[in-house]
Amino acid sequence: MARIIAAGVAVIDFVMQLDEMPSRAEKYRARDAAVVGGGCAATAMVAAARLGGQAALAARLGEDAVGDMILRGLEAEGVDCALVRRFAGKRSSFSTVIVSAAGERQIVNFRDMELSFDAGWLREAELAPFDAALGDTRWPQGAAALLRLARERGVPGVLDAEAPVMEAADALAAASHVAFSAQGLRDFTGLPDLRGGLGAAAARLDAWVCVTDGGNGVYWMDAGEIRHTPAFAVETVDTLGAGDVWHGAFALGLGEGMGEDRAIRFASAAAAIKCSRFGGRDGAPRRAEVDDFLRARAA
Repeated sequence: MARIIAAGVAVIDFVMQLDEMPSRAEKYRARDAAVVGGGCAATAMVAAARLGGQAALAARLGEDAVGDMILRGLEAEGVDCALVRRFAGKRSSFSTVIVSAAGERQIVNFRDMELSFDAGWLREAELAPFDAALGDTRWPQGAAALLRLARERGVPGVLDAEAPVMEAADALAAASHVAFSAQGLRDFTGLPDLRGGLGAAAARLDAWVCVTDGGNGVYWMDAGEIRHTPAFAVETVDTLGAGDVWHGAFALGLGEGMGEDRAIRFASAAAAIKCSRFGGRDGAPRRAEVDDFLRARAA
């Protein structure tokens, strides 16, 4: 069983499903609702755990009720939270999320910017062996510390490169794999075209690079050539957390020894199944579901 560790953000999402996105300053009634854990790294580790990995999370939380909810949710999923650090007098992160009938989402997030970003304690921790690491740009210092350690140990270190990307310059330099969102790639390169941006990013980074583009699939560099893995077609209900599920599954695939092309397909299947379900990361699939999904779509 591969052991995966992530450094990044953990939040609580208050999710409301509406027929369409609000456009006026008035009251709306939700068709459905959920209170679920969220955050890039946290959701990725829940996904990795459900897919059969041993998942651990390094994160920062306040000493508050929201932090209690976040930890209970992660521990219930089997995520090792020994490296989650809590700070007295500070507030944990939470979001209000609106999901439309088409499955698109709008997020309003609160982060306590007085919560310490320092990652010295993570650099000094004696981490048990792991097979792959994942960092997100919401805690760039933690991502850099973890991805440097992955480099030193010779295991894959993946950066979930969301905008603003250059706040995580040290993590970019340490990562062996950089998986940009479309917005993150445009932010990093200043180029609107994803293919052109991917080539520019590959030239600047000492890492394997790809860009995830939702329903358009994944573009990635292979020996100087751009390759494309299409997204799986599903009826989209809720895209919240799909990218995070993708990153967790991709890191797990690499940790299990999959090549990048196979790990992309594995991660894309997990994300597609999640998109077909309402409730943010609660829709992340189990390993048997992904295996059955892929077998049904084998070439």
